Amino acid sequence: MKLYETLAETIRRQILNGVMLPGEKIPSVRRASQQYQLSISTVIRAFLLLESQGYIESRPQSGYFVRTPQNAPAAPTVATAPQALPASRLPAANTPVELVLHNLRSINCNARIPLGSPYPDPALFPSMRISQLAQGFYKRREHAQLIGVLPPGNAELIRQIARRHLQTGLPVQAGEIIITQGATEALQLCLHAIARPGAAIAVESPTYYALLHAIERTGMRALPIATDADQGMDLPSLDRALASGDVAGVAVMTNFQNPLGYVMPDARKQALVRLLAKHDLPLVENDVYGELHFGEQRPRTAKSYDQDGRVLYCSSFSKSLTPEHHIGWTLPGRYRQAVERLKFLNTVSMPAHPQRAVAEYLQSEGYDFHLRRLRKLLMQRQRIMRAAVLRFFPAGTRCSEPQGGYLLWVTLPDGILALELHALAQAAGISVAPGDMFSTDGAFRHCIRLNYSFPWEDGIEAAVRTLGELCHGLLAGSAQAAQPHYQAARPLAAQAPAGGLINAR
Repeated sequence: MKLYETLAETIRRQILNGVMLPGEKIPSVRRASQQYQLSISTVIRAFLLLESQGYIESRPQSGYFVRTPQNAPAAPTVATAPQALPASRLPAANTPVELVLHNLRSINCNARIPLGSPYPDPALFPSMRISQLAQGFYKRREHAQLIGVLPPGNAELIRQIARRHLQTGLPVQAGEIIITQGATEALQLCLHAIARPGAAIAVESPTYYALLHAIERTGMRALPIATDADQGMDLPSLDRALASGDVAGVAVMTNFQNPLGYVMPDARKQALVRLLAKHDLPLVENDVYGELHFGEQRPRTAKSYDQDGRVLYCSSFSKSLTPEHHIGWTLPGRYRQAVERLKFLNTVSMPAHPQRAVAEYLQSEGYDFHLRRLRKLLMQRQRIMRAAVLRFFPAGTRCSEPQGGYLLWVTLPDGILALELHALAQAAGISVAPGDMFSTDGAFRHCIRLNYSFPWEDGIEAAVRTLGELCHGLLAGSAQAAQPHYQAARPLAAQAPAGGLINAR
């Protein structure tokens, strides 16, 4: 290739790869000449070639701008119906981490109905008010700190969290609380504090994939324990695992467990804590959904039965107040000193103003009023979603009936692979969370998790109906059976919540 052709090809690839977008100005002739160390005449010839090919256009006294290539293939007006994937091409060949990353990317797409999202509808939260409070502190430069807030965190926020625990029946000392960047960091810090790389951590099966990732990141390994969909982790199975001497600790979600949705009965929580005391092992408890209960009383935690500080409690405001600021906390009991040290090594400090804003909201902005409204909406949406799934999905489909949170666990008939439904749903503009993401052994290949936190509008209803029709087609055992159902679902992309997952309102 000649020099001008090489330059034209370089710019063309940048346009096709999205580095330069339609309407954007490309570097001037003189700038390109300097950048690529070419003569001005060579650059002009390259630009003229690109203009003749329809990639750029010249504007008088303005320069050259990117335009849609004339020879680019037109977008299809009618999509091809999705085909059932052969087993060799199913995403099961990917690692669980890759599958989760793929799913999270898809739910953040504007054209997806986010039924597979792990995040609640942002419109449910007073995030704007909290951002306004934080911005007010910033503008007034109150208590400006050079390096932010060091561990354990903002003193007033810690006090408000301690008061909140007292109101919900868990008296704690403010000095035990450590503020973290969400519950995920709290889990990682606690895992680091209780065990070393290579150790086994007993977990529920299925369990939330963020916990599996946290265990993997620390160099440990997850040991799945049989878990009842209504009662929680099977304690005799756990006892046998702990007796082997190979387990360094246990990690559970006792209230509105993700993905099953159950609340572990109080008697079993108490027995779980006694069992850990018997083996002299720690328990990491994730209670991030605890405030989202549908009943009158907030369910108790395993931490409330802790007599010797072996329970490391983790939670956050991401699911109950503001998903945007990632403020969590932990009550690490006897491991407090180790967790605080690890927190300092991990992030040194955290921004001051979001912590102060949340503290002020908790103190004066009606957190309980917000929670009552939130719980009522989620309870209504759970009932609607569950009824729709049982109506539209094939006979033999089973649903959890969570009494809190915003996630529904669906067990499909044996003839339906969750990963194949996931692939077909993606093509139809719908995201679902396949059960393969929630274990390390592929034990939940016929299960999916659905998010019911979004308003029950035409787009959501049509998505659930389409999922049911796709399931009927897959159960019939032929791609042809699934095709007409998909074609009826094509308008869904236009009905997706505006702004994608995080900005949906």
